[in-house]
Amino acid sequence: MTHIDPVGALRAMLMIRTFEDTLARRKEHGFQLLSSGEEAVAVGLASALGAEDQLLTGGRSIGPALARGVAPERVMAELLGKSGGMNQGRAGRGHMSDPQAGFFGAHAVVGGNISIAAGVAMARQLDGDGGIVAILFGDGACGAGALHETLNMAAQWKLPILFVCNNNQLSVSTARDAALAVANLSDLGATFGMWARTIDGLDVQGVAAAARDAVRHIRDGLGPAFLECTSIRLRSHSTTARETRSRAELAELQTHCPIRRHAAALQADGIVDDVGLEQMRQDAAAEIAQAMAYAEASPYPTAQEVLRHVV
Repeated sequence: MTHIDPVGALRAMLMIRTFEDTLARRKEHGFQLLSSGEEAVAVGLASALGAEDQLLTGGRSIGPALARGVAPERVMAELLGKSGGMNQGRAGRGHMSDPQAGFFGAHAVVGGNISIAAGVAMARQLDGDGGIVAILFGDGACGAGALHETLNMAAQWKLPILFVCNNNQLSVSTARDAALAVANLSDLGATFGMWARTIDGLDVQGVAAAARDAVRHIRDGLGPAFLECTSIRLRSHSTTARETRSRAELAELQTHCPIRRHAAALQADGIVDDVGLEQMRQDAAAEIAQAMAYAEASPYPTAQEVLRHVV
């Protein structure tokens, strides 16, 4: 879609949050990187992409995959290592993909997805099919040499690629300001002459609008773009990582939750009332319960499948 529906955006963010909360409550949930607090980035970005476009992400892939339209039940089954997943349980969170849905895939190595995205963008450019590539990465990847090399190549060749930095301001437990010297991470793109902007990543409609502008710039043949979305991380780095922030810090962050913020704005405008909001929550809970039931019922891959797709 090219324009974001504010109610649809709220539904999408609630679905992602409910999905991850449901997964985290499962006793055997596996090693996961969850995106609570970052839903507006995924949903806003996905709203600006067309069916012909591809999205690549880092290891924090669940929210972006769901926002792009990958079926929740297939994502849940994949995360639990079941055959009903889109990659038959072989890829998991770190490498799942569904190119037919416009989700080219996740890559668990920090910065490892960026040069791959440039390759996909070059293929689109050579095919001349009008499709673009969006690559979503965290602030931690901004110190990787692969990003700087790829920015240079993308600018030099005017690749149809949108670099999106989801700056949740922490690389595991290292503050962004302690690791990266630039004032704004979007300055990295501006250095190479790209369209570049830093925006509030907690405002889903603002993310959608900025992403649309960036996509329009790329489709017009003006070269790549760099969008920095400043967000927050409401959970620990991973489901196995120790939380280093205090309870007071976490409580204060909750007041900036993008879902709360967007819901409050819709209520203030009279678009959604308390009853409607509660119904959305119930709808999300029912949808994700169904996805979990599908995943639980799906079998694990058999031993005979271990060498499939291996060369």
